[in-house]
Order: sequence, then C-alpha cells, then structure tokens
Amino acid sequence: MRYELLVFDWDGTLMDSAALIVDSVQRAAIDLGLEPPPESLARQVIGLGLEDALRHALPTLPEERYGELAMRYRHYYLGRDHELALFPGASELIAWLAEKGYRLAVATGKSRRGLERALVHSGLGEFFHASRCADECFSKPHPQMLEELMEEFGVERQATLMIGDTTHDLLMARNAGVDAVAVAYGAHEAERLLAHEPIYCAHSLGDLADWMKRHL
Repeated sequence: MRYELLVFDWDGTLMDSAALIVDSVQRAAIDLGLEPPPESLARQVIGLGLEDALRHALPTLPEERYGELAMRYRHYYLGRDHELALFPGASELIAWLAEKGYRLAVATGKSRRGLERALVHSGLGEFFHASRCADECFSKPHPQMLEELMEEFGVERQATLMIGDTTHDLLMARNAGVDAVAVAYGAHEAERLLAHEPIYCAHSLGDLADWMKRHL
C-alpha cells in the first residue's frame, strides 16, 4: 500500500476527549431541565457536527432550544478542554508520518474555533497541512470533507486513507470511495466499527502506529 494523504479524525482518535464530550452533553441537558442521555447514546453521536449530535442525543427537544443546548455544551466543554491530552504516542506518530513525507489532514466534527484551540494546545498544528470542520462542511458521514481535501491536494481516492474512531468516519470514507482504518479505543466499540469493513481496526494508539509502520 502507498497512500499519499492521511486524514485523521480528532476527538477519540488523536485526542482522548470522549469522556469530556459525554459529560458536557449530559450536563447541558440537565441545565435545560432534561433527562440526560445515557453514556451509550452520547458516545454514539461523537464525531457528528455539534447541532446534529445534540439532535440525535436529545431528539425530543423543541427545535428552537437546540441553540441554547449548544451554548451550555460549549460552556462545559470549553471550560475543561485545556485538561485534555493526546493519546500516548500520538505526537510521536504524527511527527513520524510528517517526517516520512505524508500529507496530513484533519476531518472533524469540531468547529473551526474548537479545532484551532486543540491544534495549538496539543502542539500538533505544525504537522497538519489542511483540515475541514463541521461548521464549514456537511457533517459526517457526508463525503464533503474528504472530497475537498483530496481536491485541495490533488490526490486520488485510492491514495487517500481515513483514520477514525466512529462509524461516522467509516461511512464518510465509504461515501467518498476511500479506504479507512478504524480505531477501537475511542467513542465506538470494535464490533460496530468492524461491521463497516475497515482495512484494519487498531485497539490502541500503539497498535495503530505499529500497523502504519508496517504497511505505509
């Protein structure tokens, strides 16, 4: 295999943030007097754009209140996002891939503001050549993020690889006609990920790094 463009999801793939996302969704719901969604449901919507995620997690909320819910979510998440850390080994893997000459990009359900904060805080910003966020593209699993990144770099589908921790990432890859590697240490469990036939499913960041060093 020889890929040219490697596109990473952020939350749950490089950043260990799933628990904070779940907690922030639940606290935001409580603030609006709602029954918070169970952790299993809150994890399922990780990777979607924020408003899409909140609609799936709390589908009975009146439409005019989702903006208020999003504000409360941001209050809790942004109040603690400085506490988040990359998965052990993520910095070393990304630096190694950059040194090997791969074009690196991010496709995320985060907002542009949120991703920029995360790139600065993590120190990984210098390694990524481009990114797409949910507030400037259709939310996953729509293929727009991948299609725009491939067009920007002039890279064909067969030379592009998506790496992510949710079924939304894998479906986006399928919709864009590109290969995908799943990681089962983030938001979605391995059984759900494997149902979408990724070319590999990594169970730790170290496992992902080992696979990449053998196959890329």
